[in-house]
Amino acid sequence: MKFRVLFLVIVTLFITSCKNKKKEKDDAYSGETKKWQGGLIYPEEKHFKSLKQITFGGDNAEAYWSFDDKQIIFQSNNKGWGVNCDQMFLMNADETFKNKKPPMISTGLGRTTCAYFLPGDKEFVYGSTHLGGKECPDAPLRREGKYVWPIYDSYDIFVADLEGNITKQLTTEKGYDAEATVSPKGDKIVFTSMRTGDLELFTMNIDGSDVKQITNQLGYDGGAFFSPDGTKLIFRSSRPKTAAEIKEYQDLLKEGLVQPTQMELYICNADGTGLRQLTDLGNANWSPFFHPSGKKILFSSNFESERGFPFNLYMIDLDGKNLERITHGETFDAFPVFSNDGKKLIFSSNRNNGGGRDTNLFIAEWQD
Repeated sequence: MKFRVLFLVIVTLFITSCKNKKKEKDDAYSGETKKWQGGLIYPEEKHFKSLKQITFGGDNAEAYWSFDDKQIIFQSNNKGWGVNCDQMFLMNADETFKNKKPPMISTGLGRTTCAYFLPGDKEFVYGSTHLGGKECPDAPLRREGKYVWPIYDSYDIFVADLEGNITKQLTTEKGYDAEATVSPKGDKIVFTSMRTGDLELFTMNIDGSDVKQITNQLGYDGGAFFSPDGTKLIFRSSRPKTAAEIKEYQDLLKEGLVQPTQMELYICNADGTGLRQLTDLGNANWSPFFHPSGKKILFSSNFESERGFPFNLYMIDLDGKNLERITHGETFDAFPVFSNDGKKLIFSSNRNNGGGRDTNLFIAEWQD
């Protein structure tokens, strides 16, 4: 999420593979994506009964449904909407924004990430850097062709109403607190924090009380989501193992950076017990979300890619079996999120962007 954030210029993820450095660099810096000449749905995408494009410019991602599935909050840096970095916008589930601007419901200050509805659909929780300054924090420079994510220490987690008024600050610890998502049961929030000196998962009640640490192994744990019954968590993790990998991870972390090029999915109980690795595919496996049945995980990956891209959506059973490719794009599909009734899937994609850089939101009618 964020990943949830954290996903600020999404098409630049194309440089994540290390399999072909020269070709990777040439493709990544071209900034162009191939123009799809057919319809919105590729022929192999059998799980999509229909597909509707929602946004038409900028980078749009991290779109999450209200509990009643009638509204969606998402983040965008669409310059045409008067923002210079990600801010939060509200839409009705049946709206599109080709010739109009949705209402902005974040402050417009700093950078924001990962807005998620709270029970009752009158408030939402999100991460923001605005206490650290009114301007957008600087994006990090590439490191010798490597893509890095910023872990801004000014991120904290807030509650706001749908008019954008902040009603509560949930985190006050020094350092990064962000990537918050809410249990479908409506009782818990899971988030990523640097409060222990490493990027670990924590849970808290929706009022910010009863904070509990969930993970405790070295590496970036983030982008977590609850299962439909609230009993499990799925998340992405970079777990450095060799001495060189550990040093690189820790050196970057001291600068407020992580390198998300090697990530696998992990699953555990909501209290942190029963932790196990779900995927072992290589490259970047991330933005996981539970299938409505609670028995499968939908996620984005470039594990089949030789040049860092494409990223496509895949589905896998909770035991790591029956891996299935869901989308068949040539560029980027990620951030899949099912509606609470399980009938629709919203995700971000570079498809139908005219061969440019824009990443837009799409809603599919889902069929198993």
